[in-house]
Amino acid sequence: MNMKRAYLLLCGFYTLLILIGAIALLRGGGSLLAMLQLGVGALVVIGLWGYFLDKGFMNPRIWRPLAGLLALGIVVQLVAVFTAHLSGAAMTWTLTAAIFSVLPMIFLYRYGDRDQSLWASPEEREGGKVLGDLLEEQRELLLEKQAEDSQATVRVRKTGDGYLASVEREREGSVEAFEERFRCPATLAFFIEKFTCISVGDFASKYTDRSSPA
Repeated sequence: MNMKRAYLLLCGFYTLLILIGAIALLRGGGSLLAMLQLGVGALVVIGLWGYFLDKGFMNPRIWRPLAGLLALGIVVQLVAVFTAHLSGAAMTWTLTAAIFSVLPMIFLYRYGDRDQSLWASPEEREGGKVLGDLLEEQRELLLEKQAEDSQATVRVRKTGDGYLASVEREREGSVEAFEERFRCPATLAFFIEKFTCISVGDFASKYTDRSSPA
C-alpha cells in the first residue's frame, strides 16, 4: 500500500467518524456543544480530502485558523487529562480525541499554505508558467509601469527552488517597498497582479519582444 492510498483511507476513517456522530445526533438529539463539534469535524474532513486529493476546497484562509483551533483543543484536552479528576472512561475518551486531532492539525496547517498550485486559478497557473519560462531564459525580470493613479516597479528572480519578487509601488503620493518569496510560480503571478498595476502579460510583451529577431 502506497502512502497516497493510506492517506485516503485515513480520510475515509475520519469521514466515517463524522457520519457516525451525525447519525447519533439525529437519533438521540444532542447538545449545542456536540453539534458545534460535529460541524468543526465536518470542516476538518473537507480539508483533509482537499489536501490529499490536491484540490482547493473553500478558501485557504480558513484552514490554518482551523488547525490552530485543533491545536488549542489538543492542549485543553491534555491539560484536562493531567489536572482534572476524570473517570477512567472520560480520560480514555479525552486522550483518544487529542491523539486523533494531531494528524489533521498538521495536514490542515499545510493545506492552508496559499503558496501552492492547488489554490491557483487556471489563469494564474498559465501566468506562472509564462514567468517560469521567462526566468529560464533571463537571470532577472525587471519592469516599471505607470498607471492612471499608481506606479510600480517589480523585479523578479529565481532563488534556488523558489522565486523572489521585489516590489516598489507609489500610490497617492506614498511609496512603499517590500519583498516576498514563493515556491509556486502561479502564486508569484497572483501576487504581482494583485498588489501592483503590472500584469504577467506586461513581462511577456517586454521580454518576448526583446528576444525576437529583428
